[in-house]
Amino acid sequence: MKSNKNLFFFLFFLAAVFISACKKKDTLVGQGVLNPDDYLNGITTDTFDLETYTIEEDSIITSNPPNTVLGSYKDPKFGGFDASFYTQFRLGSLNPDFGDPSQIVLDSFVLALEYAGYYGDLSAQTFEIYELSENLSIDSNYYSFSSKSVNSSNLVPIGMGTIVPKPNQATIVGGDSLDAQLRIHLDTNFAKSLILEANNGGTTFSSNETFLTFFKGLYVKTNNSAQANGQGAALYFNLNDAASKLTIYYKLAAIKKTFDFLINSSCADFTHLEINNSGTNIAAILQNPSLGNNEFYAQAFKHRAVVKIKHIDDLPLNTIIHKASLTLPIQYQTAYRFKPGVSVSIATKLKSADNYYTSLGIFGGFEEYEKHFRIEVRDYMQAVLKGTIENTGLIVSPRFFINSAERIIFNGKNTSNKKKPQLIVTYTTF
Repeated sequence: MKSNKNLFFFLFFLAAVFISACKKKDTLVGQGVLNPDDYLNGITTDTFDLETYTIEEDSIITSNPPNTVLGSYKDPKFGGFDASFYTQFRLGSLNPDFGDPSQIVLDSFVLALEYAGYYGDLSAQTFEIYELSENLSIDSNYYSFSSKSVNSSNLVPIGMGTIVPKPNQATIVGGDSLDAQLRIHLDTNFAKSLILEANNGGTTFSSNETFLTFFKGLYVKTNNSAQANGQGAALYFNLNDAASKLTIYYKLAAIKKTFDFLINSSCADFTHLEINNSGTNIAAILQNPSLGNNEFYAQAFKHRAVVKIKHIDDLPLNTIIHKASLTLPIQYQTAYRFKPGVSVSIATKLKSADNYYTSLGIFGGFEEYEKHFRIEVRDYMQAVLKGTIENTGLIVSPRFFINSAERIIFNGKNTSNKKKPQLIVTYTTF
């Protein structure tokens, strides 16, 4: 019995030695990036050369975005950012009966904007509002550089335009707690002119079409010329939320009343941008793209990063790419006010002669612990190898390119920082 037990342990020992001897040797290539199960007995390499730089956009359509952007800030790396917007309004109801104007007491006239977020520092900003003197059209495309004629008078009374934004705090109106809003007070004399027009017996308030010929809309902007470096913010607003509206608050025979002018999906609106990168490294890269090998940039509304994977064609034509993981380290300190955003979108020109980018349906996620974006580019590389698209480079943009102020500083391959961009590819040939 004892002999059989010894024989059992001897055979178990031999089996363990055999299994250990047959185990694949570990490799340090791509460790921490690739799961060992992903090697698929293929070749893994990280020797692809990456060319990186920044390009500038000048024709970004900003009509009717998911949310609009308003506000300014001074970025130490990117320069000045200043966003404003134009919008139409619709009647809360047709042919309103305000009552006898001589009995009306105007309390206030308020533009309420429902917050959808912000980017930067929540210091005070000074807001201005102007009446449009030129029509907007829901069927027209407007660009970040587009503008419309306005009347010369600022409708915000003196001393009432400087406001500290509070997007993280409920707004109290008449004792009610509402989702966070920016509330800008307008001159009540303008509200009075609207009431008088409604009561004059004409057709101005009989339809939204006739109303828009009388009141074409508003231009909302900031005037923050004294902002210091690192100060200010871009504020995000959902104009299509029911809480975003223009409201007359008044009393008739001591009874409190309101009338709303609505912003909805039928209203034309667009964001206007003024971004000043003069004297920054971005301006230098646009003049000399090779500087992008030190660091390169992406910025909502204006700048896209480019990553060109060189020598893809050096792979054999019978290559099957199993995994291609591109990591782009960035310069960002946790909790710094100018955050990189949670993801980037990836596009390309299918042919070098194309005048437009085609989305690849790829989003790279930000991994905060590693301080990099990780992007899976296997399908792109395989398509280049097959010859179905040209290797024109990957266009990397903040995911919310036309409705945020996000910006990113990427390390280039010649960076003095520890982490450099890297592409790790696992492939086999057949």
